[in-house]
Amino acid sequence: MRLGVFGGAFDPIHIGHLVLASECRQQLALDAVWLVPSGSPPHKDPGDLADAGARVEMLELATAGDPGLMVNTIEIDREGVSYTVDTLETIADSDPGCELFLLLGADSVADLANWYQPERICELARVVSVNRGGTTCQTTVAGCRIEEVTMPAIDVSSRDVRNRIRQGRSIRHLVPRAVEAYLVEHAVYNDDSE
Repeated sequence: MRLGVFGGAFDPIHIGHLVLASECRQQLALDAVWLVPSGSPPHKDPGDLADAGARVEMLELATAGDPGLMVNTIEIDREGVSYTVDTLETIADSDPGCELFLLLGADSVADLANWYQPERICELARVVSVNRGGTTCQTTVAGCRIEEVTMPAIDVSSRDVRNRIRQGRSIRHLVPRAVEAYLVEHAVYNDDSE
């Protein structure tokens, strides 16, 4: 099985995330892409994230109807800091025949050498550098196998979506309709300040 692993806060998931996952699946002939919401990311204060349950529900709403995209809560279910290397090792141990592809934006590939155990990450998975509108990147991690995928430039971020909600601005077409309805119904970001 060729499996794409796409991790992140997904706070909230937006169309850019979905296009990235779909483009990687198609261009690399992946059998599936797992969207893995972070539990306790090393680079963010978990207290600044929306509730893990809400992020998972939004991911499930966003991926409903697309059998190639699946939500996996491995990092939320595991205690402690959510290191990518631990996630990849857990997946590899549970299915040794699985070929893993770690889906990253080109900016993250450039920073990969600063991640926890980057060499081990590169042993466990092929790193996919997703070109989002013209930027390409390599890594200084020795022996890292890089695949490149190009996707349409989509200028949307989770931070922008959260800010729009707090400002009372529309998020229509920036997130899937079901996610927009969830955000309105549950007022996920209305009371937070950033």
